[in-house]
Amino acid sequence: MFTGIIQETGKVLKIEKDKKASIFSIQTKKILKDKKIGDSIAVNGTCVTITKIDGKNFDFDAMPETLEKTNFGELKKNSEVNLEPSMRLHQSLDGHFVQGHVDTTADVESLKNIKNRIVLTVKFSPNISKYLAFKGSVTINGVSLTISDLQKDTFSVDLIPLTIEKTNLGKLKKGDKVNIEVDLVARYLERLLNNKEKESKYEFLKERNLI
Repeated sequence: MFTGIIQETGKVLKIEKDKKASIFSIQTKKILKDKKIGDSIAVNGTCVTITKIDGKNFDFDAMPETLEKTNFGELKKNSEVNLEPSMRLHQSLDGHFVQGHVDTTADVESLKNIKNRIVLTVKFSPNISKYLAFKGSVTINGVSLTISDLQKDTFSVDLIPLTIEKTNLGKLKKGDKVNIEVDLVARYLERLLNNKEKESKYEFLKERNLI
């Protein structure tokens, strides 16, 4: 489990492919402190397992399914990636609950500089539409963000200076693919509502103090 608060960015050193997987080597700054082989870490919001540690560098394996479902297939040498270690029990939740299970990728539609922020707009696939809400949470490349505008097939988020400085989102350009994970709470709500088809959805939510 993660929080969507990026600790640092890393750099892709190399990508090696074999018959079963692609092996990514990532250069870090200090995120590997107290980490060991077998630990989990989120790379661009995707939960991966550390398979090798060499000083400040680590390796992880990505299966073909992961390459297809995430933007790992777009990465190349020197690509910048967002990094977050797995959550500890005593850690405060400053973002929102993030599983590290990417739901889909989305294409960057635009980045607009407005005063002291960047408005990032992405075009999403219809299958996640029901999980998105104005002012709701969403994760882009592992970053916990709030939806500031929602249209039929696009949504926007505001990137503050700290997010621009600490993540790779400010360096995106039109057409880039980003990893999207919808809010876990939205998924559970959908399941609850689907199990209560005979009951008014409004009454169901109201009785449980969800609205």
